[in-house]
Amino acid sequence: MTSINLDMDILRTLVLARQLGGFRRAAERVGRSQPAVSQQLRRLEDQIGEPLFRKSGRGLAPTEAGEVLLSYARRMLDLNDEAVTALRGRALAGEVRLGLPADFAETWLPEALGRFRRAHPTVRIGAVVDRNRLLLERLDRGELDLVLALNHGERADSRPIAALPAVWIGARDHRPLNPGQPVPLVVAEAPCFFRQRAIDALERAGLAWSPVFVSPSLGGIWAAVEAGLGVTLRTTSGLPKALTSISDLPAPLQPPLSLTLHDGGRSLSPAAGRLADIVATTLQDRLAERSSMAA
Repeated sequence: MTSINLDMDILRTLVLARQLGGFRRAAERVGRSQPAVSQQLRRLEDQIGEPLFRKSGRGLAPTEAGEVLLSYARRMLDLNDEAVTALRGRALAGEVRLGLPADFAETWLPEALGRFRRAHPTVRIGAVVDRNRLLLERLDRGELDLVLALNHGERADSRPIAALPAVWIGARDHRPLNPGQPVPLVVAEAPCFFRQRAIDALERAGLAWSPVFVSPSLGGIWAAVEAGLGVTLRTTSGLPKALTSISDLPAPLQPPLSLTLHDGGRSLSPAAGRLADIVATTLQDRLAERSSMAA
């Protein structure tokens, strides 16, 4: 049997189309026209011998064969990119000190750090998890090289990653709150912009509230909400499976929170610059993929 070599460019376009929600956006990302991408798709279907996508509304949805191919394509592309990065960056050395909020420490970042470690095994990575304001203060003092932060997009050293809405979070078995009773809030210690947004939203709607649980850590907040002590306002990044977004409380009027990377306005070392690129790409791809799946 003759072996079939799948075209990595076509696979990359398919994965992008899935992540971004359509072939038009994928074509724009890879710098091709939509007819050219359609031609690539037809050629791939000829290779496989069966349709990979079907019409769904105004767009296309993967067939069962398409879902299987997409699963393999993601792994193939990750290996391809990892190999290229490793070969190009073997000479990188030194140390990179990264700061990040707890919202991302256990979810998105392990993947990014793992990719970086495999490509640049001689670079030491130091990670600090803390509140956004404290991380940026350490960055400005030169104690950190990079900081991933929420709600600090106004800084001159900001590199935009994404915009994340703040939503109300409750336990999976959450029941509508009793009218006339104060809303039980699970919040962080002040000052905290999530805490302030929650209070502003409730007071704007004329609802009473009571801080039933105050924790200095995100883990404590998640545990209290899971136990049913109250609700909190947060992004859904890093949301434990036992919790879910809820819609029986007034949404905050403030715009989505900016997720940004910061370098303190200093020139990055080659290793720090490479880590910044991997962190940004990983977060953007996974957030786009999650948005596409939710739609």
